[in-house]
Amino acid sequence: MSPRSASVNEELRRRSRERLLQATVELVAERGYEATKLGDIADRAGAARGLVSYYFPGKRQLLQSAVHRLMHLALEAGLEREPRSDDGRERLARAIDAVLGLARDHPRLMRTHMAGILQAEGFIQCPEQQRLAALLRDTVARYGSPDVDRDYPLLRALLMGAVVAVLLPGAPMPASRLRAELFQRYGLEWELGVPPDGGPPGGTSSR
Repeated sequence: MSPRSASVNEELRRRSRERLLQATVELVAERGYEATKLGDIADRAGAARGLVSYYFPGKRQLLQSAVHRLMHLALEAGLEREPRSDDGRERLARAIDAVLGLARDHPRLMRTHMAGILQAEGFIQCPEQQRLAALLRDTVARYGSPDVDRDYPLLRALLMGAVVAVLLPGAPMPASRLRAELFQRYGLEWELGVPPDGGPPGGTSSR
């Protein structure tokens, strides 16, 4: 039997990493962060336990990469859903809705992720985060930003703040209200993206 080529080995490594990231998302959503052990993640992914340490320095880093992958996939799906659109305003609206949708659909996971970012480990620059950043930067550019390097970090901060506000224990803000505020800031009509049922807060357009 001839040895596997470098490209085949690379694809196998990519798939192993993807399985670990997906297993992390599933288990933390089901059990919570503390109750999820690295061995459990490896078992769910069908991978050798040593692979977790090979790819990731620790559980917190693994979780951040897993959530960044989930965010990238959700954002990509939102931007590319039918009917496709190249309009920058529509794409920014879809991006906002995709991120707010993650807070709605994965509250435990996103709350754990945000808490980890605010701890000592901070924000991890992993391949999954870089792909997410590239997609958001492209959205800002298509929206018509004259300075993407300035406006992308602001959009990222506003979206992270909105997620925190939606998930704040004991005093959450309605996602529709936060959506209206973001749409107003960027001059987007409420009807763009995937507007929630019930119309904008107050019954008026957000523009």
